[in-house]
Amino acid sequence: MDKKVKTIGVLTSGGDAPGMNAAVRSIARTALHSGIRVKGIYKGFAGLLANQMEDLTLRSVSNKLQSGGTFLFSARCPEFKDDKGVEHGKFNCIAAGIDGLIVCGGDGSFRGARDLSLKGIPCIGVPCTIDNDIACSDYTIGFDTAVNTVLQSIDRLRDTSQSHDRCSVVEVMGRNCGDIALHSAVCCGAVSVLIPEIEFDLQRDVIEKMRRTLHTGKNHFIVIVSEGVTNKRGSDGKLLTASRIAKYIEKEAGVESRVTVIGHVQRGGSPSARDRVVASQMGYYAATLLKQGIGNRVVAMKDNKVVDYDILEGLAMTKEVDEELFRVANEVSI
Repeated sequence: MDKKVKTIGVLTSGGDAPGMNAAVRSIARTALHSGIRVKGIYKGFAGLLANQMEDLTLRSVSNKLQSGGTFLFSARCPEFKDDKGVEHGKFNCIAAGIDGLIVCGGDGSFRGARDLSLKGIPCIGVPCTIDNDIACSDYTIGFDTAVNTVLQSIDRLRDTSQSHDRCSVVEVMGRNCGDIALHSAVCCGAVSVLIPEIEFDLQRDVIEKMRRTLHTGKNHFIVIVSEGVTNKRGSDGKLLTASRIAKYIEKEAGVESRVTVIGHVQRGGSPSARDRVVASQMGYYAATLLKQGIGNRVVAMKDNKVVDYDILEGLAMTKEVDEELFRVANEVSI
């Protein structure tokens, strides 16, 4: 990008994540500090195609740091999966004088940013997703808040499980990434955690472990199931739902079991201190890249430092599960 950057755009796309607003605030104020105009684009790529945008000011992004959700809103945009839609987005960027675009979202949003970058509109991706499933980044904005929301819910569930000698089977979000489940399991002392990245056997990894624990005098249990597990099929060919897992536990272990699906409450709420800090760091870094004329990058956290990768390189990476943390979860919950 050779010309001087005068205007940048920013949008939030995909599922909302606590800290998105903090990221947008940081992006806007970093750019405005350098005299760069900032256009907030409403409803993600759908808003870009519909020309739903307005200038952001120092005051219009005030009081956003502590709020959950995204004040720019988000929406699905199947049209942007087609070349015609991407061309339309490029046209609208040029017509609005946008020299570069910052996309806050997950891997699906980054694919849209990649396609727009290939059309000549420099884009920067900022990882905002509670799932923590962006392979090139150790951490994604919203993850810490989501885990804390799960933890608060499980702490309450434990009270009733203990009162009735029950097993609570808790399903948490994360798509095909088990990080929310794994971190929550360590935090709450779950007897077992089932995640899609690691093969498991219900008899060995849940029932036998519960039986051993029953012999030590413990009569209430928490089993955490990542939603990615419920997309798998058991030996009978049926989907392995949280409800089926609970019924299996009750039958095999003889412990009354109940299912709790925490659901979309994990997406909401005021962002944690960590998410506010990381969002501010990443937003600042993304805006600084565009200020320097650098585009087509993904901002990431690596070894607790903010870095950036080529957007194509970042999307091509694969994420590995933290096997050491998985061992911790299993060996200390006895």
